Amino acid sequence: MILADKIIELRKKNGWSQEDLAEMMDVSRQSISKWESAQSTPDMARIVRLSQIFGVSTDYLLKDEIEAAEPLDIPDTGTAAIPVTMEEASAFLALKDRNSGRVALGVLLCILSPILLIMLGGAQEYGVIGLSEDQAGGLGLIVMMLLIAGAVALFVTSGLRSSRFDYLEKEPIDTLYGVDGMVRERREQYRPAYSLQLVVGIILCVLSVIPLGIAVLFGGGNEFYYVIATGIMLAVIAVGVMLIVRGGIVWDGFHVLLEEGDYSRDAKAGQSAHASFGRIYWPIVTAIFLAWSFFTNRWDRSWIIWPVAAVAYAAIFGIVNSLKKK
Repeated sequence: MILADKIIELRKKNGWSQEDLAEMMDVSRQSISKWESAQSTPDMARIVRLSQIFGVSTDYLLKDEIEAAEPLDIPDTGTAAIPVTMEEASAFLALKDRNSGRVALGVLLCILSPILLIMLGGAQEYGVIGLSEDQAGGLGLIVMMLLIAGAVALFVTSGLRSSRFDYLEKEPIDTLYGVDGMVRERREQYRPAYSLQLVVGIILCVLSVIPLGIAVLFGGGNEFYYVIATGIMLAVIAVGVMLIVRGGIVWDGFHVLLEEGDYSRDAKAGQSAHASFGRIYWPIVTAIFLAWSFFTNRWDRSWIIWPVAAVAYAAIFGIVNSLKKK
């Protein structure tokens, strides 16, 4: 019996339509139809997936001379592991690298967004520019909202582009031959860059208060210097957080494929890990930042939300994770 006939027999035995099998295989119904009519043959990754879905060995599917289905000898974990090919893993890591830049840029824009509003407000208040209070506030607000809109667009497009790989973070996976070694090798190659981004990012956040110290020491009581120092401080923090976020996203990608840390099979069994948490966490942080800033009109202080949120992210995620497990 050829592969095409075996697929038909096993599908009908389970009472599935071509559409049902196509959904489980993440392919089109036309693909299933072509396999069953012997117009095309599934690749090795999909053969493995078929064997897991039907509960038979790959030998039974591939060898025409084997007529009786051989049960697949795998431990019962409740969910079949999804095979991941070398091409799929490489595409995922490439997308992680591209998205890390987009998300990090979005975070940068969010932190930078109030700087012009702060600078124009201070310059107008201390008579440095000839704009009225409404003009200074209006211009600063327009620029701030444009930057935030750009950041939101980056977040949304990054999420849409990575949606096809959501299963890697949520479902048990089985990396095919060579994938695990490739991922580990690329992780070691990236480790120095990740360490550098993390160290530089943290140092920049720590040193960001230096401009305020300089304003206190050499400002001579001119409060506009404090406004300038606040803008510089925000810019330094923005760069630091951007580096931390960018490196962290790429580093996370390796853990996803290796099923380590927050992406281990035990973690996947009871939660959606960082992806779902991040989609809730950062919009809440943005809402708090905007609400506090608008209601208090203290843009020179509300910036502190961003570095605090970045540092607290891991701790809050850990607490939520522990509560979910309980």
